[in-house]
Amino acid sequence: MEPESCTSMREVRAGIDALDREIIALIATRMRYMDAAARIKSHREDVRDEERKAQVIANARHAASELGVPAALAEALWEVLVENSIAYELERFDQR
Repeated sequence: MEPESCTSMREVRAGIDALDREIIALIATRMRYMDAAARIKSHREDVRDEERKAQVIANARHAASELGVPAALAEALWEVLVENSIAYELERFDQR
């Protein structure tokens, strides 16, 4: 059901819960890419790439703006996502 069609909070909450599951599934796929990065990179110090981090966050801000989402929200979310992704990748790198 589209948000505009909701007529009750029950419908809104069901839509949010379903969307959250989809978001988690996408994050799971993103983490598989982190696994691949940890496998491919030759040196541990290559895991943290501040230039790439800035680019990813800028990309998120731009995409958010195009879709009418507050850019500051996207930036804050992606800051947490990227930092946690780096920590995860470091763990995976160290397990090689």
